[in-house]
Amino acid sequence: MTATNELRLLPWRSPEDKPCYLSTDNPNGYMSRLADNVEAVQLGRAAALLEVVSKTLDDERADQMALRRLGHALTAALEEVLRVAISRGHLLAASEPHRI
Repeated sequence: MTATNELRLLPWRSPEDKPCYLSTDNPNGYMSRLADNVEAVQLGRAAALLEVVSKTLDDERADQMALRRLGHALTAALEEVLRVAISRGHLLAASEPHRI
């Protein structure tokens, strides 16, 4: 198992809305691959949302409700992307050799 400072932050939260972590020595294990796939889907959704944002903001006829929905979608996507970035940052830090 990995040391506690090398736990992987998973791209989902518990039913109690708490962060979930994975402790494993196998980056190719089932849960690691599942987390990688979920992260890929989340990043893909964020990329697709960027296209919608650009079109909506360029549309002078976009109403307040559309902009609010867009704001909520952007907030959710940003939370997911931030969680992926934190997780990947921790993975990178754990895999780098320690400098003395």
